[in-house]
Amino acid sequence: MELLRVSPVVGELAKRFTAAGHRLYLVGGSVRDALLGRLAGDLDFTTDARPGKVLKIVSGWADAVWDTGIAFGTVGASRGGTTVEITTFRSETYDRVSRNPEVTFGDTIEGDLLRRDFTVNAMAVDLTEQRFIDPYGGMDALLAGRLDTPAAPEDSFADDPLRMLRAARFESQLGFTAAPRVVDAMRAMAEQIERITAERVQVELTKLICGAHPRKGVELLVDTGLAEYVLPEVPAMRLEIDEHHQHKDVYHHSLVVLDQAIDLEDRDSSPDLVLRLAALLHDIGKPATRRFEPGGGVSFHHHEVVGAKLARKRLRALRFPKDVVEDVAKLVYLHLRFHGYGRGEWTDSAVRRYVTDAGDLLPRLHKLVRADCTTRNRRKAQALQRSYDDLEARIARIAEEEDLARVRPDLDGNEIMRLLGIPPGPLVGRAWRHLKELRLDRGPLTREEAEAELLRWARENGVEPPAE
Repeated sequence: MELLRVSPVVGELAKRFTAAGHRLYLVGGSVRDALLGRLAGDLDFTTDARPGKVLKIVSGWADAVWDTGIAFGTVGASRGGTTVEITTFRSETYDRVSRNPEVTFGDTIEGDLLRRDFTVNAMAVDLTEQRFIDPYGGMDALLAGRLDTPAAPEDSFADDPLRMLRAARFESQLGFTAAPRVVDAMRAMAEQIERITAERVQVELTKLICGAHPRKGVELLVDTGLAEYVLPEVPAMRLEIDEHHQHKDVYHHSLVVLDQAIDLEDRDSSPDLVLRLAALLHDIGKPATRRFEPGGGVSFHHHEVVGAKLARKRLRALRFPKDVVEDVAKLVYLHLRFHGYGRGEWTDSAVRRYVTDAGDLLPRLHKLVRADCTTRNRRKAQALQRSYDDLEARIARIAEEEDLARVRPDLDGNEIMRLLGIPPGPLVGRAWRHLKELRLDRGPLTREEAEAELLRWARENGVEPPAE
């Protein structure tokens, strides 16, 4: 069997369970991924053996064993770099208030598969008899790229509303399309997602955004109304026009920016969660700042400021890591800065500030700004790209001349205290910031110039330097 050759761990485990008088099945996403030719190092199994017996079977074989999920019938183990989870047949019931299952052990593989989220995850391989098991049409759904549920979707989602988000996540990761009855159930039951904790929602959204087709997943969330509960700022962007009159609404523009940002990612690196979130959310401040101007125009003044605040608030509510929240908010805040560049009128001081304000996010900001060019006017698009080419060239030149990666005042805190004869405290910080502003405006100063500027600032602020 090809699967056993790809992952020897499968065959080794199967022999141990068979010898102990039990059956072992590769199941769920592991079977789906094996059929798609993308079997990973994490494998899922189910068995008729009870958890205590599973522990005995894997003891002495696994490099490590853990039983943190044993209350739900799951034993985890690892061997040779492969992680496995082995779960006893389950037959779950839910209280349909929380999403906590009442676990009872089942007796058949068919019953175990029926409780799973989607038919493409409800296939199994009987490793004892090397037999493929597909009672709910998972293979047909896989070949058709269709997401459907083994049971009625209303029952499946009532048991666990997180499955609605998983549908959108699988559309993103696998490029599949949810069956009409699944979409209808999601639309009718969207508010049930409020039963799910923010932490669990964030995990699914992260996987969705980092999938191969995140636009597809986002569109399903918006079309079914789920986004109104988990990311309401995104459907709020469905305005009639934007300020350029080039797109049906800001929402569709943002999806195009998301696609174009992904195209600019490094193909040898993992998906960039921060860049993708910033691309999707960069214009979420527009609905709150939209103003209809005389003559039929529309403006969105300071939407980047409002958008940064909204992005920070939403991502915090979803329990995203602090660094992700701050990086996305900063990119949203800075994304419009380039549009003041015009035809290269920026001074070197303005370029320094652009680089300094972006900091480590500068490579992502470059990609976001380029992705934000979605005009259908080819000449205008080419002009914008040329302008940004020019800005990047100026950044490279100034960086080479002045070490822009480490813009610091020409005097450090110790030198400031010595020259002004002051102790550590807020005054030192004020002097340091003044010198940094000079550095940004004028570039590097000689030591004599920096000392003269510091002494001038001190006198203007009532600080009398010690006599030499």
